[in-house]
Amino acid sequence: MAENEPWQDPKSPQDARLASLDERLARAQADEAARTGTKRRAPAKGDAQGGRILSVLVSYPLGSGAIGYAIDRFAGTRWVVLVMLFLGFGAAMREVWKISQQGPE
Repeated sequence: MAENEPWQDPKSPQDARLASLDERLARAQADEAARTGTKRRAPAKGDAQGGRILSVLVSYPLGSGAIGYAIDRFAGTRWVVLVMLFLGFGAAMREVWKISQQGPE
């Protein structure tokens, strides 16, 4: 237990059983990590780049399509949304190309 928890009396000594349990738990976790050889891995370098590419591929067409839909609603046309979708896909492809030219972060 942490010593600064509000329900714990700051002047009472920590229970020996809890201290023993904490020590045994830490030892068991260390033994398990050594046995399995697993450590927390840092995310791969390309994961951030992949996330950026995914967000660009989704958000550019959706955003431009929403703008095209709004223009269609106000202007009373039906073709602006399609043009804006294609422009959004084109802009997304251009941005993906720019991201791919950078090295992994």
